Amino acid sequence: MGAFGAVKRIRYYSPMTQVIIVGLVCFLCPGLYNALNGMGGGGQLDPTANNNANTALYSTFVIFGIAGGAIVNLCGVRWTIAVSGMAYALYSASYIYLNHSKNSAFTIASGALLGMGAGILWAAQGMIMVSYPSEQEKGKYIAVMWALLNSGGTLGGIILFAINYHSETDSLADGVYVVFVVLECIGALLGLALAPPAKVVRADGSSVVLVKYTNAGKEAIGILKLFIDPMMLGLLPMCFTSNFFYTYQFNNINGALFNLRTRGFNNMFYWSTQAGASAVFSILLDNQRLTRRMRGLISFGIVFVIFNAIWGGSLALHNKYPNGIESGERLDFKDSKRAAGPIILYMVCGIGDAIFQNLAYWVIGALTNDNQKLSRYAGFYKGMQSLGAAVAWQLDIKVKPLNQLIGNWALFGVSLPSMLYVIWSIKNHSEDAVLSSAKFDDTDPKHSAESVALTPEYTV
Repeated sequence: MGAFGAVKRIRYYSPMTQVIIVGLVCFLCPGLYNALNGMGGGGQLDPTANNNANTALYSTFVIFGIAGGAIVNLCGVRWTIAVSGMAYALYSASYIYLNHSKNSAFTIASGALLGMGAGILWAAQGMIMVSYPSEQEKGKYIAVMWALLNSGGTLGGIILFAINYHSETDSLADGVYVVFVVLECIGALLGLALAPPAKVVRADGSSVVLVKYTNAGKEAIGILKLFIDPMMLGLLPMCFTSNFFYTYQFNNINGALFNLRTRGFNNMFYWSTQAGASAVFSILLDNQRLTRRMRGLISFGIVFVIFNAIWGGSLALHNKYPNGIESGERLDFKDSKRAAGPIILYMVCGIGDAIFQNLAYWVIGALTNDNQKLSRYAGFYKGMQSLGAAVAWQLDIKVKPLNQLIGNWALFGVSLPSMLYVIWSIKNHSEDAVLSSAKFDDTDPKHSAESVALTPEYTV
C-alpha cells in the first residue's frame, strides 16, 4: 500500500473522520431542514401547512426515534443514514407542489415520511457521535458534530438571505426549494462513505466496537427496558422540552416579526452562533481537571441562567408586539433601531439551543460506552424530543403566543429537578467501557459489524 496509502487508511478509519462524515450528512440534510423550518412556516406566509406537516413529522419521529436504535443495530449505519437522508429532499420538494397547488396533503405526507427517516438517521448519528470517541473527548466530538450540523443551517440562511434580498413577497420561490433538494440528495449519498464500525480504530489502537450479536427480539426487549430505566425516565422531561421551544422561536419571533430577507439573515446567526457556542461549551465538558459530575453541574447552571434570560427577554418582546407585526411593516435588519434587540434575542435563542442539546448528548454519553445502549438512548432522546415537538407544532395553531411562551418556560422549569438528578448520578468513568477486538472479521454478512452494534457486557 505504501506510506501514503497507510496514512490515508488511518485517517479514514479514525473516529473523528467518521464523525465528520456523519456531520457532513447532517450539514446538508437536517442542517438545511433547520434553515427552512427556521424561516417560520417553512418559508410560507401562512404557517398552517408547515405546522401540520411538522406535527405529522414529529408524530412518526416519536415511533421511529425510539425504534431507530434497534433498526440501526440490525441494519447498520451506512444504508440507514443514506436512505433516511433522502426523506429530507422529498420534504423540501413538497413545498414546490404546495406553491403551485395550495394543497398541503403532499407536504403533510412528506412530513410523516421525514419523521420516519429522521428518527433512524438521528439514532445512527447519536450512536456514532457519543460511542466512537473516548470518554475524555466526547464533548469535543459533540461540538464538532454540532458545528457541522449548524453550519448547514447557516448555509441555508445565507442562501435564503441572498436569494430573497430584493424579494417583496413573504413566501419562498420554487428555485430556493430546488437548491435545497439538490443539496439534501448529495448529503444523503454521503452516508455511503461511512466505514463499517468494526474497522474504526481510535488513536490508542482500540476498536470502537466488540463482537456482540443481536436480533429483532433482543432489540425489542432493549427498547422496552428504556421505559423502566431510571436514567432515561429522569431525562424524559428534558427530552420532551428540548425541541418544544422551536415552534415559538421560529413562528412567533422570527416568522411573526421579521420580513422574508431578515428571517434568512436571522437564520445565519441563529445557527452560526450555535457552532461557536458548542465549541466553547466543549472545553468545559471535556475539562479533565474537574470530575464529570462537576462539569455536568456547572453546565446545568449555565443552561439554567441562559434559558431564564431567553424566556424573560421573549416575554418583554411579546409585550412590545403582542399581536406580531403586519406583513409590509415587519422588521428589517437595516432598521437597526427597531430590529437590533429582537435579532440579538433570536441569536441568544440559538446559543441556548446549542448548549442545551450539547449537555443532553454529553449526559447520555456519560451514562455508558456501550454502542447498543447508546443507539437506543439516542433514539429514546430523539423520540421523546419529537413527542414534545409534535405537541408544540399543533399548539401553535390553537394556542395564543403568550400562552405558548408561558408553557415553554414552565416546561423548562419542570425538566430541571430530574435533569439535576441524572447529572448528580454520573460517575467519573462509565462501567461498561468498550474494549478492542482486533480479529473481528466482518466479511460474513451474519457477523458483520455493519449489521450489529458491538459491545461487551462486563465491567472493567
